[in-house]
Amino acid sequence: MNQKALLRIAEKLERLAGRLPSKIRNSVLRELTPLKELFLQQRPPRFLFIGSSKMPAHRIINTLFTPGAQEQMNVALMPVHRWIDWNISGHGTISILDARDAGDSATAQVEEDLRRQSADVVFLFDDGESNLARPSASNFMLHLQDDIGGALDDAKVIGVSFGSERRAAQLDEALKAQPAIRDRLLKVIQFTEMHSVETRGLLSVLAAELPNEAKIEMIRISRDREAQHHVAQMLIKSTTAICTAIGAQPIPLADLPILTSLQVMMVSGIMYISGRERSLRAATEFITALGANVGAGMLLREGARAILKFFPGWGNVVCGMVAGAGTYAIGRAATAFFIGGVSLRDARRKYLADRKKASHKSHWSHGSLGGSKSIE
Repeated sequence: MNQKALLRIAEKLERLAGRLPSKIRNSVLRELTPLKELFLQQRPPRFLFIGSSKMPAHRIINTLFTPGAQEQMNVALMPVHRWIDWNISGHGTISILDARDAGDSATAQVEEDLRRQSADVVFLFDDGESNLARPSASNFMLHLQDDIGGALDDAKVIGVSFGSERRAAQLDEALKAQPAIRDRLLKVIQFTEMHSVETRGLLSVLAAELPNEAKIEMIRISRDREAQHHVAQMLIKSTTAICTAIGAQPIPLADLPILTSLQVMMVSGIMYISGRERSLRAATEFITALGANVGAGMLLREGARAILKFFPGWGNVVCGMVAGAGTYAIGRAATAFFIGGVSLRDARRKYLADRKKASHKSHWSHGSLGGSKSIE
């Protein structure tokens, strides 16, 4: 599913929301915010490298972002002191600005790139030889302190020590002693050439701390199952709430295309979170497969859902609950299949069970549209 198709769906939703009662309209728009951040504003996470280490950038990237993988990166065309995108083992993309050895002549270029695109996380490298007790001898720390409130905006900080465990602890103390860094510091890690458990943990921290628009790429790279499930559930929650609100409105038959588009978008999003490519066709085929054994019963339910829209009051409430229950069940089945790795047969069973269970719960009514504003 390309960006133009997603944009059309978002525009249709916003137009439809304009016709809803104000209370429901505001709730729908709130639920739409994380969906737009995930799909329309999605971008690679941006990492700024500064500090005293002279290790080549590709070796750092291999160790921190591809634990357990063979080195595959081609560094022949690596630009200096500019943002550059790195494809991480085909799973996702990150942007790196390596400013560790930026002298006076390159400082202006670094600052220009940071003004154009601010960093999400600053990796501050310590070679294990600088005098941490005297900030004047640690130019990279002073540089960070000067810029952290300007071109770096709300960037978080991760310290990386190439020294001993004791040296890493000293770096942690030195960074926490600086007010401009203390509240932004996520952690200090001890760098090793081994693909350690700590580097895997780092990917999980990044997936949790990055802004919504940069989360998905990091989750695809880290393949953190817990993070995948968390974001998928938030995606299901927002989509279900929107479908419930739309399904409860007295506009017979007209909402079916937008409901279907939302459900397909939700499934394609779960596919992408799992590490696959987004595909409108594959998402549609999956949804169709879920209903393959439901047959005429499925069609009758959807037909009844549309017919009930002609009866005001209770008919609208029932329709909203049916739309929400179906969307929720599809999302849960997609999560089980694409992220959990269950068989299609088991996913279909889960769909039927969750649909039946959700249809009996009243929290899919418009009162549940408080929703989350972000995926955190």
